[in-house]
Amino acid sequence: MWVLYALLSAFFAALTSILAKTGMKNVNSNVGTAVRTVVVLIMAWLIVFLTGKYKELPDITQRSWVFLILSGIATGLSWLCYFKALQIGEASKVVPVDKFSVVITMVLAFLFLGEPLNMKTIAGGVLITIGMLVLVL
Repeated sequence: MWVLYALLSAFFAALTSILAKTGMKNVNSNVGTAVRTVVVLIMAWLIVFLTGKYKELPDITQRSWVFLILSGIATGLSWLCYFKALQIGEASKVVPVDKFSVVITMVLAFLFLGEPLNMKTIAGGVLITIGMLVLVL
């Protein structure tokens, strides 16, 4: 089931890039990011309340709060940089570089989460890197 969600995520991420590039015409990238963030915020809380999951808020540990907040800061910084790059660059070049985050994630997961790093993972990372370079250069 995770594969379906991952594919849907990839589809919506691609759609996001095209819609954002189109919507950013004559709009400051920071303003565009702020508008997008408000929409995401409303959607996320709407889902939490409609599914009744708001009752689980008190169960979140202090450690989880810290990491979720740090993740939110990283997301915000990522979106600000992404929207600026998308505004001034070609979507077909900006998006592959942005998706290089896959390789960076694999390295960080190995270093900090102890996830396995094997020949298959290394080969995949190298191929993603080569693909990104081919598209950008």
